[in-house]
Amino acid sequence: MLQATIKKNDKQAKWLIGIFSVVMFLAVALLGNVKLDISVPFDVHIFAAINAVINSIIALLLIAALLAVKQKRYKLHKQLMITALVLSVVFLASYVAHHLLAGEARYGDSNHDGEVSPAELAAVSSTRGIYFFILITHILLASVILPFILYTAYKGLTAEFAQHKKIARYTWPLWLYVAISGPVVYLMISPYYH
Repeated sequence: MLQATIKKNDKQAKWLIGIFSVVMFLAVALLGNVKLDISVPFDVHIFAAINAVINSIIALLLIAALLAVKQKRYKLHKQLMITALVLSVVFLASYVAHHLLAGEARYGDSNHDGEVSPAELAAVSSTRGIYFFILITHILLASVILPFILYTAYKGLTAEFAQHKKIARYTWPLWLYVAISGPVVYLMISPYYH
């Protein structure tokens, strides 16, 4: 097993994780409804594509980290998970940038007028329900998973491996779902970007 990377201080960790999680949740929730009306010399939807790539990489890292820990390659597991955490921070910055610059797209809005007409609705039929199911579960889990990811990481970094493993059994599959469903949402909504 590995040695502790950081000193155990549960009270401080809970406060820092709580504050960071609330700030990130509020930033994403509040900025998600704001669109900056500025012109940039590139397609702002590049951020959405970057987000999908980052989420895909995170999903692969999570799977590789699981395999590494099952093979008792703890140092590799730690490196993969820290990389996934760092990429998650990059993702958040890119996600906020995309929403600030691009605003919202509507699933099925093929003429890009901001409304989904009855004809457009008929054209996407049942895929709209599938899209919204994936989107809603993605958003709900993404909005609540951050403190659990951070707390799981904290337990691993303080070498409290029994607790880390216990929490990770729940955190890992939820994080993986968020990482996989993000690119799926992107692939489904990207035809309706304007």
